Amino acid sequence: MATVKLWSDAEVEVVPRLKAVFDDIRATRKTTFVNNFWRSLCNDPGLLERTWAGLKAVMAPGALDPLTKEMIYIAVSTINGCSYCVHSHTAAARAKGMTEAQHGELLAVIGMAAEGNSLVTAMQTPVDKEFIV
Repeated sequence: MATVKLWSDAEVEVVPRLKAVFDDIRATRKTTFVNNFWRSLCNDPGLLERTWAGLKAVMAPGALDPLTKEMIYIAVSTINGCSYCVHSHTAAARAKGMTEAQHGELLAVIGMAAEGNSLVTAMQTPVDKEFIV
């Protein structure tokens, strides 16, 4: 259960700052669907605007393609324990063409990295001088 109000489309429509962000989300994503994350951020219009602007900039095509960025987002969300983000970005990755084979390999990498990170942290293995930039 949410700890904040989830704003409906009717409520968003009458607040120009919120409506502008929702209109941009719909236009950018080429969809009519706006998920609950954005609806929960409507409680603080400035936070909604900043978060959308940041996500839009970071997830835009660049040196990394959009699918790769979604897969990284899945990995970070998994490690941070954010179930909502894992679901949201897995759906986005699939919409961008992630195959079941890619998803399987991604999960294997996430699991291996988590195990390796835990072992190195537990052993406090010093970083090799060759790895230090």
